[in-house]
Amino acid sequence: MKRITVAPRPDWQSEMARIGFNYHSIDGNYWQEDACYVFTESQIDLLEDATNTLHHMYVQAVAHVVKTGDYARLGIDDIAAKQIEDSFGRQAPSLYGRFDLCFDGINPPKLYEYNADTPTALFEASVAQWYWLQAQGGILRGADQFNSIHERLLVEFESLKPMLGHDTLYLTAVSDSIEDLTTTQYLQDVAIQAGLQTDYIDIGNIGYCMSDGQFTDLNDNIIHHLFKLYPWEWLLAEEFGQHIASSNIHLIEPAYKLLMSNKALLTVLWEMFPNHPNLLAASLNPNDISTNVVKKPFFSREGANISLTHANQTLSTHGQYGQEGYVYQESKPLPKFSNNQGQDVFAVIGSWIIGHSAAGIGIREDSTLITKDTSLFVPHAFI
Repeated sequence: MKRITVAPRPDWQSEMARIGFNYHSIDGNYWQEDACYVFTESQIDLLEDATNTLHHMYVQAVAHVVKTGDYARLGIDDIAAKQIEDSFGRQAPSLYGRFDLCFDGINPPKLYEYNADTPTALFEASVAQWYWLQAQGGILRGADQFNSIHERLLVEFESLKPMLGHDTLYLTAVSDSIEDLTTTQYLQDVAIQAGLQTDYIDIGNIGYCMSDGQFTDLNDNIIHHLFKLYPWEWLLAEEFGQHIASSNIHLIEPAYKLLMSNKALLTVLWEMFPNHPNLLAASLNPNDISTNVVKKPFFSREGANISLTHANQTLSTHGQYGQEGYVYQESKPLPKFSNNQGQDVFAVIGSWIIGHSAAGIGIREDSTLITKDTSLFVPHAFI
C-alpha cells in the first residue's frame, strides 16, 4: 500500500459534473485528482476477507443481543429493541454498509467502526473513482480496482422485486444536503436500472394519515416501502418514529442496522471474539483499556466528539453527541503518508458490504488521526 502522485485529467471538474458528482470540490478540496493509493492484489485479498469476516461477526453479535435482550447497556430503549427484533427476525433486506478499517498493507486490517445505517462516500467509491481509473495511463495503465459496488447494488435491488410486487420504492433524504441527495439519487438511478418503480421524496414531505395509520407522499399515496438516508436513532426520537411499527412500512436500511451502527456493539464483538485479529479491544469501562484509548459516543457521526489518546498525546473533536454514552476502544493509529506538498496525512479505508459480501473500498485521508466530515477522498487502484 503506497500513495503516489498522478497527473490530473485536464477536464476533470467538468467530467465529474457530467457523471453527477456535484460535491467534488465541497469545502474547496474534497476529491483528490492528483494522487491515489496503490495496492497489491494480495493486500486487496486481505481487505476483502476481513470485510466478509467482520460482516458475519456483526450478524452473530446482533443475534446474540436479540437472544439475550441485552439492550439497556447499549443505550437501546424498548421501542427501538422491538423494531430491531422484528426486522432481524424476518431478515429484512439490507442494501449496504461501510466498515472503517485501519490497514498498513502488512498487518491484518483492524476495525474502527461500522457505518451500517447511513453510510456515505458511496458515489465517489462506486462511480467517481472508477471513471477516474479508466482515464489513467503510465504506471496505472491496465490497473484494476477493488470495486464491484455498482454491479452488486444492481443485484440487490433486483432481489427486492418479490417483496415490492407492483409497489413503488420511495427513496428519501434531507434534500438540503448535497451529499445525501446525490447519494440517494444515485441509488434511485441504480434501482431504476434494476427495473424498479421508484419515486424520490424529501423526508420533510412525508405525511402520516391518522385515520388509516399509513405514511403518504404529497399526493396521499401510501408509502409501503422506503429507503431512507436518515439515521434510525433520529427517526425514533421524532414523531415520525412513533408510528413506524403500527404502519407496516418497510424501511431500508432495516432497524437492526441501528444496532450494528451503535459503537457500543464493539464491546459485544470483543466479548464474543476476544483477541480476534481484525478487532481492537473495546469496553464500556474506561479502566479496561490501557493508556492508548479512543473514546467514542455510541452514535457519533463524521468524527464528532471523539477523544483519542496515544503516546501521551490527546486529540479531541467537538459535536452534539455523547449523552447516549461512550465506548472506549484500544487506540490503533492510522498509517501515515506524505501528500503532494510533503505534509503528513493519515488514511482510513472504507470497505463496502453490498448485501452480504465485500464489494469495494474508498479511501479518505486527513491531516490528523481522526477522520472527519472535512476529510479528503483519494481514489485507489491495485496492480
